[in-house]
Amino acid sequence: MLRLTFNQIDQLPEVAKRLLAEFPDERFYAFFGSMGVGKTTLIKEICAQLGVEQNVCSPTFAIINEYADRDGEPVYHFDFYRLKNLDEAYDIGYEEYFYSGCWCFTEWTEKIEPLLPDRYLRIDIVEQNGTRTLTADIVEE
Repeated sequence: MLRLTFNQIDQLPEVAKRLLAEFPDERFYAFFGSMGVGKTTLIKEICAQLGVEQNVCSPTFAIINEYADRDGEPVYHFDFYRLKNLDEAYDIGYEEYFYSGCWCFTEWTEKIEPLLPDRYLRIDIVEQNGTRTLTADIVEE
């Protein structure tokens, strides 16, 4: 398990590097945390570390954004905040993305937990008094 504490946005490149270095074989990152805790901002930095050149933004209305890493491989970014039920995840064909072997980053993951792959990296971010604590660990079911 990885545990990091940070309180400034300029620390995010190092946080992203540590996540990628500690879990080099993981491609599915499931983010958990309250609104405004910095999930999207951290995903933006992870994408930057992967060489994504497109504008990385929360896919709140589109549910999914697709980018390309430095090798031209797909990077999928999901925001399930607006999902009303699991059927909507089925409608977007989540399985094609989740089991593609490509990078997948999910926000508001708690809304689709029953659909998660058997193995993923769970990242929890908690904010208290301006300091964020990130814990990351592999979940295998």
